[in-house]
Amino acid sequence: MKARWTRDGFADLQRIGAFLESRSSAVAARTIDQLVRTPLRLSEHPRMGMRLEAYLPREVRRLIVGDYEVRYEIAYDVVSILRIYHVLEDR
Repeated sequence: MKARWTRDGFADLQRIGAFLESRSSAVAARTIDQLVRTPLRLSEHPRMGMRLEAYLPREVRRLIVGDYEVRYEIAYDVVSILRIYHVLEDR
């Protein structure tokens, strides 16, 4: 299965990186590395995250990676990273 970033997902990654970089470059690098590797894991095991019933009939799932929730969609043979949020973020 292929993995891809949506525009919003990639923008979230950049936003998180900029926020963390302003506090600690080491933490930023470690966190961004974890998040960037997530699509690779999902391409091999796409249904490892919990399905979000609110998006039915679409297959949208969430996976917790460290302190972040990665929302992604499975459609055909593609896993799309939709959004990334800090678990404590008000959204």
